[in-house]
Amino acid sequence: MSGSLNITSATADPALLDLPWHLPLDAWPNENIAALPKGISRHLVRFAHLSGRVVAIKETTSEMAKREYEMLRTLQGLEIPCVEPLAVITNRTNDDAEPLNSVLVTRHLKFSLPYRALYSQTLRPDTATRLVDALALLLVRVHMAGLFWGDVSLSNTLFRRDAGAFAAYLVDAETGQLYPGGLSNGQRENDLEIARVNIAGELMDLEAGGRAADELDPIRVSNGIVAAYRLLWKELTGSESFSSSERWRITERVERLNDLGFDIEELAIKTDDKGTTVRIQPKVVDAGHHQRRLLRLTGLDAEENQARRLLNDLDSYRVSYGDPDADEEMLAHEWLVRVFEPVIRAIPRDLMGKLEPAEIFHQLLDHRWFMAQNQSRDIPLAEAVTSYVKDVLRHRRDEATVIEPATGEITIPIDVTDDETAALADAHESAADDEADWRLKV
Repeated sequence: MSGSLNITSATADPALLDLPWHLPLDAWPNENIAALPKGISRHLVRFAHLSGRVVAIKETTSEMAKREYEMLRTLQGLEIPCVEPLAVITNRTNDDAEPLNSVLVTRHLKFSLPYRALYSQTLRPDTATRLVDALALLLVRVHMAGLFWGDVSLSNTLFRRDAGAFAAYLVDAETGQLYPGGLSNGQRENDLEIARVNIAGELMDLEAGGRAADELDPIRVSNGIVAAYRLLWKELTGSESFSSSERWRITERVERLNDLGFDIEELAIKTDDKGTTVRIQPKVVDAGHHQRRLLRLTGLDAEENQARRLLNDLDSYRVSYGDPDADEEMLAHEWLVRVFEPVIRAIPRDLMGKLEPAEIFHQLLDHRWFMAQNQSRDIPLAEAVTSYVKDVLRHRRDEATVIEPATGEITIPIDVTDDETAALADAHESAADDEADWRLKV
């Protein structure tokens, strides 16, 4: 290390000093580099090993690095799904005292992948639609926090599996601008149009490279983010009027928002002068309804759809208990000890990097249901675990950190369960839809 290196970091990690900051990022030795799949970026981005973890390092200007670092910290405080900023490194020089670009260091988000690494051979329409739907939800949350993103795209997003869907995380915040008073409709529509155009371009690029299925229509899929965004925005922020005799619609509105994964902190209810018409509008809506309930009952931290699925299984366990007055917290602890934890402990240690525990449990439920349908019998949990590990999990790639040999090109191994036949995907979706009628027998 040479020169007066400046490190700005919210967490003190002395190992930062051991990285070869005196070298341009593209000249770092292989011993420092973690070869992970990454998205397309206008800046050079590489992954590196740091204190037993993996971090992403982006070369940029000093001003942009500092700005993005502060923006990501602010977004974390607002509970917006995004990568965690670790440090800004400035005043870098090489051994000849020549200046080098500053860098932004962020923590690699475990079990996350760029969209180009979420399929094996070609991107299918249903996978593309799920990615776009996840990005639409992220964009709504970003806008509700008053952030104009400015560069919405699949490439600037990381995705984690979420019980058959995806959860989206903001990666690139260098163009973001926060407006404490909220965004205007024009600003939101501008961001939405940027998203539509960028997504269409990214999918057309895949199509031109033979990486998209023949039936995938980039324009239709990219237009889907507009429809998904507007529908969700209306449900979260729109007002509705109804007769005072239909007050049940207030509860219905709250339940719809809960089903979407949101909690209402405040609900504005107004009546007209005659008291015959009621008008309601959510004032503050927080994401993570099912996440918070699962965390409160079990201490498990999961994505929203994963939490919903685990809670469904927990509720099924409560029904099988046979005592409607039994304490919810007690039964949740019993379910955790007798059902969830034994399943996770049964996963071989060398396979634990394949998926998050909550995603493993969700997929196991699907697999058990599928086995029961095929064999027309109840499947014991232990038998389902053995079959799932042997026939499904063992054939997946690791997603905790998908590390390949340190070469220039990264080849993503075939993902047996994510890009399988449409029939199997449809069967799994049907399994989730029918889950309310299916009761586990542990």
